[in-house]
Amino acid sequence: MPEPKVHELFEPVTGSWQYVVADPTSSSAVIIDPVLNYDAAKGVISTQSADELIKIVTDKGYKVEMILETHIHADHITAASYIQATLAKDQDYKPLVGIGGRIRNTQKMFGERYGIAASEYENVFDRMWEDDEAFSIGSLTVRAIHLPGHTPDHMGYKIGGNVFVGDSIFHVDIGSARADFPGGSAEAVYNSGRKLLALPDETKVWVGHDYPPDGRRAPVPFVTVKQHREENKHLKDGTHEAEFVETRRKRDATLAAPRLIHPSLQMNIRGGRLPAPTASGLRMVHLPLQVPDSPW
Repeated sequence: MPEPKVHELFEPVTGSWQYVVADPTSSSAVIIDPVLNYDAAKGVISTQSADELIKIVTDKGYKVEMILETHIHADHITAASYIQATLAKDQDYKPLVGIGGRIRNTQKMFGERYGIAASEYENVFDRMWEDDEAFSIGSLTVRAIHLPGHTPDHMGYKIGGNVFVGDSIFHVDIGSARADFPGGSAEAVYNSGRKLLALPDETKVWVGHDYPPDGRRAPVPFVTVKQHREENKHLKDGTHEAEFVETRRKRDATLAAPRLIHPSLQMNIRGGRLPAPTASGLRMVHLPLQVPDSPW
């Protein structure tokens, strides 16, 4: 099987890596974890980052067959629906949107939490992958790998000598993703990390985010399994599960909620589709209030 051509694009506001992955023999391609720009202070959604991905696709003459999500992101809004609609309109084909099959439970949980009708999030994903399910993009074979821990539904995608891991592990000097979201598990993050680091040494591990410490380096989209096994801050060889779990839980206890968690979850369970407009024409997301005990 030929190795894919990978185009990476960094979105600096949310620290997100996005990917266009193409079959060099057929020009079929997938987009992985695309991002919509969102100004929280103004409540304004824009599409600069997604349009850059579309420009790569157009300039290279790729046909995007699928848009793949690794999970329901809590720190940025997916551009999957926007890209799907734009390519369907401008290039006369409609890519499918795929995600792990366990997403149904996540949609139901957050739909109930935010008061979103099931009709707004059911059937928004065209493909829901089972664990270890394989599918084709041109002459490339993609294998969906269940990587729970950050979220219970989290999927990675192995394509040739590459694996796109979303938020399961990060660059070696950051280590691993938080495990304190609903359904998260530090033990599962550890086991998913060991699953990834059991892949061949030369496998490239492409991450969903990077947060360069104090700006001391540029964002890095991948390193090899060998580098992770030797250098990963949390998961390098010799790290025992109990040690990892203690470190991860202590770290998670210091973390604030992601700044964009509420709009992200509400949009992303819909696959990035906009909420239905109100009678006044506004599209709304809900913001829960934390209030003290009081008589009013």
